[in-house]
Amino acid sequence: MNNLIEKYYKEENGYHPFFIREQWQVAQLNYLPSLCFTCIEQVERHALTDEIFVLTKGQAVLIGATIEQDQVSFECMQMEQGVTYNIPVNCWHTIAMSEDAQVIIVEKNNTHLGDVFYYTLSNEDKQQLKNTIMELVIK
Repeated sequence: MNNLIEKYYKEENGYHPFFIREQWQVAQLNYLPSLCFTCIEQVERHALTDEIFVLTKGQAVLIGATIEQDQVSFECMQMEQGVTYNIPVNCWHTIAMSEDAQVIIVEKNNTHLGDVFYYTLSNEDKQQLKNTIMELVIK
């Protein structure tokens, strides 16, 4: 009877896809220094999948971005633990996290290996994003 339930959990920092099936995967994202509240340098998007985020521990800010003619505008939301958030396909996004944060991510399989495009933020964009994030987490 001990083979009916599988358990997945990672202690190490970083992104850990651990449940990959034919069409989708579940991963655990633990804090990375590049995702600290004041360190965001880039946003990403996926052309083939929505991306689901669920905060399980710590603090995190989910960041959506619109980029038009190199002008970036941000929509930021402080995540609540246990609430499911979706980033639609082709939406620029990233996440900023506290050092103790853990997030579950659900997306199409192998998204992290090929369906990811990056946009590097300008210094002005980084400062604007940092200010917005800090206003959310200091409340």
